[in-house]
Amino acid sequence: MGLWWITVRPPTRRMGWLPLLLLLTQCSGSPGQRSPLNDFQVLRGTELQHLLHARRPEPWQEDVADAEECAGRCKPLLDCRAFHYNVSSHGCQLLPWTQNSPHTQLQRSGRCDLFQKKGEWLRRRACWGWRCWGPQTLLTMGLLLPDYVRTCIVDNGVEYRGTVAITTGGLHCQRWSHRFPNDHRYLPTLRNGLENNFCRNPDGDAGGPWCYTTDPAVRFQSCGIKSCREATCFWCNGEDYRGAVDRTESGRECQRWDLQRPHPHPFEPGKFLDKHLDDNYCRNPDGSERPWCYTTDPQVEREFCDLPRCGSEVQPSREATTLNCFRGKGEGYRGTANTTTAGVPCQRWDAQTPHQHRFAPEKYACKDLRENFCRNPDGSEAPWCFTSRPGMRVAFCYQIRRCTDDVRPKECYHGAGEKYRGSISKTRKGIPCQRWSAETPHKSLFTPISAPHAQLEENFCRNPDGDSHGPWCYTTDPGTPFDYCALRRCDDDHPPSILEPPGRDLSPGGSGPSVPHLHTVGVSSSPCYPPDKVLFEKCGKRVPHLDQHSSKLRVVGGQPGNSPWTVSLRNRQGQHFCGGSLVKEQWVLTAQQCFSSCHMSLLGYEVWLGTMFQNPQPGEPGLQRVSVAKMVCGPSGSQLALLKLERPVTLNQYVALICLPPERYVVPPETKCEIAGWGESKENSVLNVASLNVISNQECNIKHRGRVRESEMCTKALLAPAGACEGDYGGPLACFTHDCWVLEGIIIPNRVCARPRWPAVFTRVSVFVDWIHKVMRLS
Repeated sequence: MGLWWITVRPPTRRMGWLPLLLLLTQCSGSPGQRSPLNDFQVLRGTELQHLLHARRPEPWQEDVADAEECAGRCKPLLDCRAFHYNVSSHGCQLLPWTQNSPHTQLQRSGRCDLFQKKGEWLRRRACWGWRCWGPQTLLTMGLLLPDYVRTCIVDNGVEYRGTVAITTGGLHCQRWSHRFPNDHRYLPTLRNGLENNFCRNPDGDAGGPWCYTTDPAVRFQSCGIKSCREATCFWCNGEDYRGAVDRTESGRECQRWDLQRPHPHPFEPGKFLDKHLDDNYCRNPDGSERPWCYTTDPQVEREFCDLPRCGSEVQPSREATTLNCFRGKGEGYRGTANTTTAGVPCQRWDAQTPHQHRFAPEKYACKDLRENFCRNPDGSEAPWCFTSRPGMRVAFCYQIRRCTDDVRPKECYHGAGEKYRGSISKTRKGIPCQRWSAETPHKSLFTPISAPHAQLEENFCRNPDGDSHGPWCYTTDPGTPFDYCALRRCDDDHPPSILEPPGRDLSPGGSGPSVPHLHTVGVSSSPCYPPDKVLFEKCGKRVPHLDQHSSKLRVVGGQPGNSPWTVSLRNRQGQHFCGGSLVKEQWVLTAQQCFSSCHMSLLGYEVWLGTMFQNPQPGEPGLQRVSVAKMVCGPSGSQLALLKLERPVTLNQYVALICLPPERYVVPPETKCEIAGWGESKENSVLNVASLNVISNQECNIKHRGRVRESEMCTKALLAPAGACEGDYGGPLACFTHDCWVLEGIIIPNRVCARPRWPAVFTRVSVFVDWIHKVMRLS
């Protein structure tokens, strides 16, 4: 954009400078909807205290609407360098100092945010008639705000207010109020910021801030303070850039990340803490080619920033490179897998057909976008690729196994481990166990006194409740109530199969299940089963919807349907990425593969319920959006994860619970079931369901060559494609029994996405239902 010229007619002598100041104030900054907060840098949850009691800040002003109004009050005042904003009372306190002022101290605060001036009110040139003023004159006139917090300079640094006091030659600066050893004409004022002996640029020198030195032989010297552009270069594609540049390549000012105007966006700083979306500084939260920002120009949504690269195109590795498995989100995966989970070949990264995209290998040199190998160049949940199918744009490569972070077991147990009396005292994730007699961090239901038979000694792993998944313990991690221990089943131990003899069915006239009855909670007040059968209460019921819409979706072969327990999992950008099932008002069961790890931050992740649409309109009746509070990963080999919501959902005709099956129950072959999901992201897509019939594991293993385990179940292969695909993972396989829908299976990634003549494989929920109840009980 170059320089901005503001040309007006000269004022009369009587008018003076006031009209000019008012006019330039209105014309200052970038074109567009500029917020006064753009002139401030914020430190959340922070207060600034002056250690000398003689200096008092301004009294609190309680009549402000928000931080933006407070910024508007502070901005034009020369003696206001910062302000406190009380987020609860909406109070505002103007401050005459910053964190770089003498005798000040930052401290954490539960009530305040600290905003400090960073300058740049009107950085460009202004003209009145044939007369023009540069940045230094504008600063003197009060039209350019001093920069009190940045350690780098913008342009020639006339607004720099840092505390550097040594020159490039290592000489100490002379105080501006002194005339010895070097006499000068500058008189320190509030306006020019000539404080102490700090480097400044009172004459707008093109070389940047300077100072008079304490060496009589060297009158003055530059301080060599780097420009903000040069102070911080970026590696790779700049995902880790944390510099203070806030202008785009064209010179447009950046919009603050914590504002939604002039451009609404999904990158709320509170949801993306790891991206450091500070103020209006250039960042790269979405894995773009390089750092960028939204602009304050309503006509230009976003632009790249003018930043230098740090020499080499290859970034120093943040995580270990892996070839046969992936850690975290798989950004370091460099293996040669080149098909999706469903076996669809990947498109080459250097090709633009069948799908056009922005991930050109030459622009992402550090991401190793070779050939058509699965990669994760944008920080998605797992390695992925564009597919070779025109109708399927992208898909994850979940078939690549995750590198295990489990502790290698040193001991083993028999049966369920109820008689294990060893001294292992760490969980499978390496977390030390809590002592059984302790009450913190978790209150124990089992103590040496309440369960003397279990020999609950010290903090050794035990199984006082006969958990079928082995010995466990309470953990010393406040966020993990319990977990299973670093133990394995002994090689000579062979537990009884749940498939032999076959489980008894729940059909009318059947012998009933071979397990005790189970009570669950739901929407309907009437039980689904007779008193002598398994009792499912208040769950598995749905109200027929009349507003069905016909559409074809990624639940291939499905039709728009009604599944009020099916939820949509949303990432921090609000995008659907997996399904799930509501099993209790505050709990959702899904697939572990939907998440990068069992310990990832879930800040900004949400569950959407009560809508048939993948992209519902604002205000749609029935839609509920609830944040995810925590995740608990299932027993080893389960592929399950339980999500605890921040609050219970409201059950109604749009949102209902699905019943959980009896423990270790085996669904009889030919039982009618259905899957539900939204699948791959599409415009105006609706929730689809597809009907499938259960088959025995024995029959399923004929096609899958014995790879289907007892903890999994299968549905019949169909001649036409029907089944779950990308985006449906984690959703329910619900089976209809005695007028109730029961959650018998969870959709997991496998290599038969709606593949004709191939049985689909699901995780068998009944094998892990005891764990589900235990987690909900202990959490």
